[in-house]
Amino acid sequence: MKTPVQVGLQIACALALNFAAPLRAQSVAEEGLKVVRLNELSSTSLNPLGRTALALNRDGWKHAETANFIYHFFDLGAARQVASEAEFYFRVIARDLGKEGQAVERKAQIFILPTAEWDEFKHGAHLDPWTGGAHLANELFLTRDGERFQGATLGHEVAHLVVERFFGGGIPLWLNEGYAEYISGVLYAAYYRARGYASKPRYAEIKAEEFIPIEKLVAFTGYPPTEREAVAFYVESRKLVTFLQQRGKEAFRAFFEAMAKGSYFESAVDGAYGGRFSSRGDLEDQFRAEAFKTP
Repeated sequence: MKTPVQVGLQIACALALNFAAPLRAQSVAEEGLKVVRLNELSSTSLNPLGRTALALNRDGWKHAETANFIYHFFDLGAARQVASEAEFYFRVIARDLGKEGQAVERKAQIFILPTAEWDEFKHGAHLDPWTGGAHLANELFLTRDGERFQGATLGHEVAHLVVERFFGGGIPLWLNEGYAEYISGVLYAAYYRARGYASKPRYAEIKAEEFIPIEKLVAFTGYPPTEREAVAFYVESRKLVTFLQQRGKEAFRAFFEAMAKGSYFESAVDGAYGGRFSSRGDLEDQFRAEAFKTP
C-alpha cells in the first residue's frame, strides 16, 4: 500500500503531466506581445499602488495585454516570458480549483519591474525586505531581470489573484498562502518540463523545533513578525494544504469552498472529509506524522 507521501508525489507528477500537455499547444503569448500606448489598453483603471509603480521612471514603461492580463514592463523579452507563464498559471489554477471556463470580466494588471525600480517600489510600498512579489486588489507586482528561471514567485502571486477572483477575499491567511506555495511549485516545474528542462517541485521543509500546532496555524490573521517565523508559517501552511489535497481532490475543493464562505476550520474539515478524522487531535497526529517527510 502506498503511503500518503507517495500518493502526494504521484499527484504532483500527474498534475505536471496534465498541465504540460495543453501548454505545448497554448503558447500564443510566447509568440510576442504587441506593445501599445497606455491609453490603448482595454482598461486604464489603476489602484494607488499601480499608479505609484507607473510613477517610477515614467518614460521607461511599455504596455501590452493578453486574454486575462494587462502588462506594464520595461523589457519586452521579460514581458513575453511573464505573459506565457501567467496565462498558463491562470488557466490551470482555475482548473485545479474547479473554476475553469468561468468568465473573467476585468483583466488583472501585472507590473514587471527591474531590480532598481523594484527596490524603490518595495520601499515606498512598505513591503517586507524579503518580498519578491505582491498581489493586491487585482494588481500583481514583481521583479524580473532576464527571461528564464526566475522561480515560483509569479505562480504564487497568480494563485492569490485567481483565489481572490473566484472566491473573494475571505480565504484564511494560512490557506491562501499554503495553496499558493503548493500550486506554484508544481506549476513552475510543469512549465519548464514542458520545454525540455529537468525541473521538479522544490520545497523547504519544516524544522521540528518550529512546528506550529494546527489550532495556532489556522488562527493567524497576520504574518509572523520575523523572517524565520514567517518562513515556518509559509512552509507549514503549504504542508497542511498538501496533506489535505492528498486525501481527495474533490474533498479539498469542498473544503476550500467552505472556508471561502466563512466556515470554521473544524466544520469545513468535517463537512468535506466526513469521518476521515475522528477528532482535532487525530487530524493533528496524522498531519504531524507526515509533516517532516518529503514532499
